[in-house]
Amino acid sequence: MKRPEIHPISLPRVPHYEMTKTEGGAPLYTLHNSTQGVVRVSFVFRAGTSYQSAPFSASTVVNTLTEGTLNLSGEQIAEGLDFVGSYYDANIDRDWAVVTFCSLGKFVEPTLDIAEEVILRPEFPAREIASYCAKRKEQLHIQRSKPEQLSRELFGKSLFGENHPYGITSSEEAYDDITPDLLRDFYNAHYNAANAFAVICGDFDQKVVERVVAILNGLPAGEEASREIPPLESVPFAKQRLEGAVQSSVKIGIPLFPRSHPDFIPLQVLATAMGGYFGSRLMQNLREEHGYTYGAYAAMINLDQSGYFVMSAEVAAEHTDEAIAEMFSELDRLSLEPIAEEELEIVRKIIVGDVMRIFDGPFGAADVTIENIQNGERNDYTEHFMARVRSITPAELQAVAQRYLQKNRSTVTIIGA
Repeated sequence: MKRPEIHPISLPRVPHYEMTKTEGGAPLYTLHNSTQGVVRVSFVFRAGTSYQSAPFSASTVVNTLTEGTLNLSGEQIAEGLDFVGSYYDANIDRDWAVVTFCSLGKFVEPTLDIAEEVILRPEFPAREIASYCAKRKEQLHIQRSKPEQLSRELFGKSLFGENHPYGITSSEEAYDDITPDLLRDFYNAHYNAANAFAVICGDFDQKVVERVVAILNGLPAGEEASREIPPLESVPFAKQRLEGAVQSSVKIGIPLFPRSHPDFIPLQVLATAMGGYFGSRLMQNLREEHGYTYGAYAAMINLDQSGYFVMSAEVAAEHTDEAIAEMFSELDRLSLEPIAEEELEIVRKIIVGDVMRIFDGPFGAADVTIENIQNGERNDYTEHFMARVRSITPAELQAVAQRYLQKNRSTVTIIGA
């Protein structure tokens, strides 16, 4: 039996989109993929949580768009989508809100009928809003009894500052102050053509394009959303005790810059080497050598106005200090010695494999397109990214680590014993 030949991983071809300019100004990006008879339409708005003036208003708006519109009740919306087997999803982060509809090609017209109501004519009915807020208040109260939620909130507040839009947290009682009028004010200010774009992906025809263009043209012109971004007020160390905790949730972060910075890609490579796969340095050290944790990770996080390098682990409470020391030891090692070429080649393959996995499906290209547009890039950025990863050298990575990944620039947060 002859062993199959081993070939280098070939980089996936990133599809390029077509852009349609609309009368209202909100652009439409289209990506044809006829391999499956499905269509996905995503409406993207610059309406993330960092734009809200009242706590929880941004997330409540995007999560209650389907609770009732001018012409349809929430029940009618749910039944209408369910009847044709269509999928609806709403997501929000600090910068953006994304509303997505997905359907079989033969049912895209009735799905877009509902999408038009949801995007252009939401009503935010009082009874449904009160019910949603009561549920979310209780859910948040329960979540804040768990280390994971507390750790995320303490880390954001410590890394950026408790008054920074990327770090601020609010009491769950703030849900009591949410009103339909408050939601309508936020919707009117942010869900407009100046803050929107849409992406269609799948097996669609010109009629679908024209229909989505009509929805975008129905948005009011509006003004581009703005917000005040204060200077960072990072703190070097923050700890919150959790009674009865047998583990500590540890996060170490270094505030840096958004994806547009030329050193963002090298830092992504370093983060992958540090904790982006099972055989990473943190996993070998904290799990395999010392048994402090079942898992640890590192990542380079991109935000619209910032970015940060983070290492995280859930460690046995009695070994919290030792685990933190080992995490900093691994961070120092990135600056003190170049990564071996053999390890770097594994990291390259991990990163390229992750990109290939994203494109393993009809809608991966749409997700990449949305992210690229949000960052002011075209889809050839992904090709540039993969080429940069393949060509980067150990010496370049060591120099980047020496510039940015220093202990005296870090924030450490601990939730637990």
